[in-house]
Amino acid sequence: MNLKAIFDNNKAWIKSKLSQDDKYFDKLAAGQNPSILYIGCSDSRVTAEELMGMGPGEVFVHRNVANMVPNADLNVMSVIEYAVEHLKVDHVIVCGHYECGGVKAAMQSADLGVLNPWLRNIRDVYRTHQVELEAIADEAKRYRRLVELNVQEQVINVHKTEVVQRNSAARDLTIHGWVFDLASGGIVDLNLNSKVLFADIRSLYHIE
Repeated sequence: MNLKAIFDNNKAWIKSKLSQDDKYFDKLAAGQNPSILYIGCSDSRVTAEELMGMGPGEVFVHRNVANMVPNADLNVMSVIEYAVEHLKVDHVIVCGHYECGGVKAAMQSADLGVLNPWLRNIRDVYRTHQVELEAIADEAKRYRRLVELNVQEQVINVHKTEVVQRNSAARDLTIHGWVFDLASGGIVDLNLNSKVLFADIRSLYHIE
């Protein structure tokens, strides 16, 4: 790819924005007030703002391989802390996607070096739901279901954090689990009642 084209595109983008609103960048520089934290996959085909039809300043975004929320990852924990405690977002969305390479890799036994401990988190999801998953004979359907279950487990991981527990009790903070379908472009709401999901294990993870 010719990287010069990126700078040309940037200049064209600036010109387009200023033609619509000559104060556009002044407003952008003034600060942010997003109502949504989006935790998604780093996959180059899945762009958070574009798939939701949102613009700059409307969504606080964190992306990593397979949209994970591991408790030992200071990156995602810092993002959640900042978004919930300081930006005061109203919604936290964990969004996976079908055809996720990270989830597919976790279903295989190849040695992927530094990715191994990261993918182990997804293998733990598989182990937790092994009975359900191995009852699915069709491998492609099992793969899609693991994508959904991974989102579900990451939603639970969001609830395990102290900052989310505290703010959920104090105000209307909602956690959502979605899957983006690359084949159709649609967002699938898994309709997860995150508080019910967390209820059974709340006594183990509850922080006062």
